[in-house]
Amino acid sequence: MAMAAGPLRFSLTLRRVRWRAWGLWLCWCVCSLSLCALPSSAARAQTPTHPSPPPYQSLRFEEDYRFLRDPAQRTDLWDPLKYLALRDAEAWYVSLGGEARLRYEYFNHSLWGQGPQDHDGYVLQRYMLHADVHLGPRVRIFTQLKSGLEEGRTGGPRPTDKDELDVHQAFVDVTLETQPTVTLRAGRQELAFGSSRLVSVRESPNVRQSFDGLRALLRAGAWKVDGFVTLPVNTKRGMFDDDPDTQRLFWGVYAVHPMPLLPEGHIDLYYLGLNREEARFDQGSAHEVRHTLGLRLWGHPGPWDYNVEVVYQLGTFGEGQIHAWTAASDTGYTLRPVAWQPRLGLKADIISGDRNPRNQDLQTFNPLFPKGAYFGEIALIGPANLIDVHPSLDLHPTPLVTVSADWDVFWRESLHDGIYGNAVNLVRSGQRSRARLIGSQASLQAEWQVERHTTLTAVYSHFIAGSFLRETGPGRDVDYASVWVTYKF
Repeated sequence: MAMAAGPLRFSLTLRRVRWRAWGLWLCWCVCSLSLCALPSSAARAQTPTHPSPPPYQSLRFEEDYRFLRDPAQRTDLWDPLKYLALRDAEAWYVSLGGEARLRYEYFNHSLWGQGPQDHDGYVLQRYMLHADVHLGPRVRIFTQLKSGLEEGRTGGPRPTDKDELDVHQAFVDVTLETQPTVTLRAGRQELAFGSSRLVSVRESPNVRQSFDGLRALLRAGAWKVDGFVTLPVNTKRGMFDDDPDTQRLFWGVYAVHPMPLLPEGHIDLYYLGLNREEARFDQGSAHEVRHTLGLRLWGHPGPWDYNVEVVYQLGTFGEGQIHAWTAASDTGYTLRPVAWQPRLGLKADIISGDRNPRNQDLQTFNPLFPKGAYFGEIALIGPANLIDVHPSLDLHPTPLVTVSADWDVFWRESLHDGIYGNAVNLVRSGQRSRARLIGSQASLQAEWQVERHTTLTAVYSHFIAGSFLRETGPGRDVDYASVWVTYKF
């Protein structure tokens, strides 16, 4: 048996090397094909200049390709698919698009050494394909398929790693002939509001988040108001088996308007409601009804940028009352005359935690549906019961390359509550330690926009475990590395 172990380990190692090499080869092929699709410098010199095509949006249904009705504007490889005329009218057309993302991730001492450990990393693949059908100026149908695959992760895929094939979005828009403009949307759809602190598409994880429900979008002058009633969609691993989560109801109103009192300022006002049949916090499990009231001020005046948000939550948790809150800020200054245009940034958050686990009232903040990489791609900690200070530096060696370095320090806001993940899942109970320091996290990220379609990104993070983690279980430092290539059309 001992003699057989050596060949077996060699076979497993060889297999891992093969799929790693395959992933790197595919990344190289995608980048090479993208570069080959670009015209040569001589060809560019002979080609008339045209306005730059718009960048791809995070919400792909927000893209507008009606300008491609003019054949002279079609300068990109994929332009013939972006505007397929259905009638001799600008608003009757089909637009096709998609995305492929290949991602390699590696953890050393995942979750600070708790649970199954992986020593070789794993590969994640994401594929998405959509069709945007416009039947005149009033009716629109948007459909999108998704496929998320995982290979090589010890312990198997996480809940957001794998979904073999499913309908990610399928909705119908009807725009009413009214003033102000009102669009009614029904079906499966993505939601993202503000800076995605509370409602996001969950971009960094392999499988994005969608919702089933109804939405009304009102545009009245400078006001943009969205109202919705939805059920979150459960991510399941099979084919065409995702279904609405009937144990959670999510509804709300989100409004955005320019803020004349602030330089280039805007204000977001919102109410979000959540009903969960069974919610689990460090205090225990119970039926949760939570109402979220929020205000966000943001803008980009000159070299400055700012994003400040305050949120208060109330409601019921079982027989107890909910009173939770958060205040978050992200401020930066860009030195535009300086080489590489450095941006000096500072984020700071304070997020409430529960005061007494033996009391039926609850003060733990619920971030609802936050972005998957709230505090970096390493994604060990989510925004609940937390204080963090997060300085950063962004550099632009070229217009297509961004290098970012940051350092984030985390403390518990309440010493009677635990720490949570991005999905509001309890990661460590806080009832066995009175230490406040969770730890600190240093990260370095480089992103290269190879060309319009292709982006190559690499990240390294090191998490230094603090006294709370060391006192409550495995408390080893964590290393994380990730590299991914994304191609969109």
